Amino acid sequence: MTTESAPVPRAGQATAVRRTASAVRPPHGGTGHARSLRATRNRRRWGSPSGLVAADGLALALAMALVAPLPWPPGVFALQAVAQLLLHAYRGLYRIGLSPSVLAELPALLGLALVQWYVTAEALSAYDPRYGIGWTALACAITAQTLLSCGTRTVVHRSRLRSAARNPQSALVVGDGPLAHRVVAVLQEHTEYGLRPVGRVGSDAPSGDVLTPGAAPSAEAQLPVLTTAQDVGRAVIQNSVRHAVFTVTPESAPGGADLLAQFVRHGCRVWLITEQGTLAPCRTAPRPDHMWGYAAHALDDGRHRPAGHRVKRAMDAVLATIALVAAAPLLAACALAVRACDGPGVVFRQERVGRHGRPFILLKFRTLRPADAHESATRWNVSADGRMSRVGRTLRRTSLDELPQLWNVVRGDMSLVGPRPERPYFVQHFSRIHPGYGARHRMPVGITGLAQVHGLRGDTSIEDRVRFDNRYIDTWSLWQDVCVLARTAGSVFRLGGS
Repeated sequence: MTTESAPVPRAGQATAVRRTASAVRPPHGGTGHARSLRATRNRRRWGSPSGLVAADGLALALAMALVAPLPWPPGVFALQAVAQLLLHAYRGLYRIGLSPSVLAELPALLGLALVQWYVTAEALSAYDPRYGIGWTALACAITAQTLLSCGTRTVVHRSRLRSAARNPQSALVVGDGPLAHRVVAVLQEHTEYGLRPVGRVGSDAPSGDVLTPGAAPSAEAQLPVLTTAQDVGRAVIQNSVRHAVFTVTPESAPGGADLLAQFVRHGCRVWLITEQGTLAPCRTAPRPDHMWGYAAHALDDGRHRPAGHRVKRAMDAVLATIALVAAAPLLAACALAVRACDGPGVVFRQERVGRHGRPFILLKFRTLRPADAHESATRWNVSADGRMSRVGRTLRRTSLDELPQLWNVVRGDMSLVGPRPERPYFVQHFSRIHPGYGARHRMPVGITGLAQVHGLRGDTSIEDRVRFDNRYIDTWSLWQDVCVLARTAGSVFRLGGS
């Protein structure tokens, strides 16, 4: 199911006059291009972690200048800066939150400074005893860096909040009911969060959306209610929307997964705002974030871990290229066997749905020649088809028919590890009957995945696959990819193919 055709519940009938999606208007004061440039500048002004990186670097330089007994070897500061950047990024100290607090970041800053300086002291002492740091100097360095980091970060946080209040970015609130309307009111009243609601995606008509004849409309009453994916896309473009605020999880909202994919495709940052205690605490940040007392979770679809995903993409390209070269004789043997047994047409090409619903052409060794294009697109399982030759059956049982997908990985259509891609017909069907199926497309699709190493291949439960695929995305890490690849290598020849 594409995002543009995603079903969104339509509003119920109302007897009063109501603001509709047609009320969406571009903000006054310039063309669409100018608004886009201003939004980009505003995002750079308060939505970039570069200020925090500079603040931490300045604190490190001052701390090193205070405690260095001798001029240290060239490169020590560079190594320290790289180590600090990696440690702070791993701990989530560069994530841009709604309500930053240096006091809440203090334990993480102190702990990481201790680790960083202890390792540095040991390495310098081993390199040359002249550069050794005593325990007193070490404690001073840790304390100085922590306090300086707190001071510089305070300046950055306050500057960002002031800039956010002066230049709020457009936001859409997704959801119905009292919580959605309270969130809209909070954003309108508390400009320090830097989010200016320009519309609400939902189906109901709250008191604020109904215009009583003769009464002055409230601020919330002027917000349009968007009821279709087309309205949402138009509003995002016209208003240069940079944030989407969900008040229900995308998996539980009708069409929520498709809305999430649409927001991500437009470059929006996505938040989930809930009542405190209704969801498990967010563990990806140094502290739980909040918006005027409501729990705030940055929905991590991979876009907010760009460094890790660039490493994942590089690892995919390198490993897939090496595997293609190493498996070249096996690929040639499989191709010759298919050609000799089943005739011409060695490689089978089929449309599949990739990340964010984008279609691509998947490659496989042909194990069965379909009767027509309709059968190829809509038949679920052909493992018991009597037309399949002995070579085709062997390739499927050993999963060797999947080897050409290494080229899909090299091209960037797929990853080595991720949810398995499916045909458009079944994506539409499963998205209607299995909650959370559309959320699988938050990550690049893969040759193997967490569901596959748990035996969910072929004619197995789609509900179980969805659960494992979304767990993989929610807990993604490079180490998890390595573990899945290792388990796949151990099971690939257990004759479990489909």
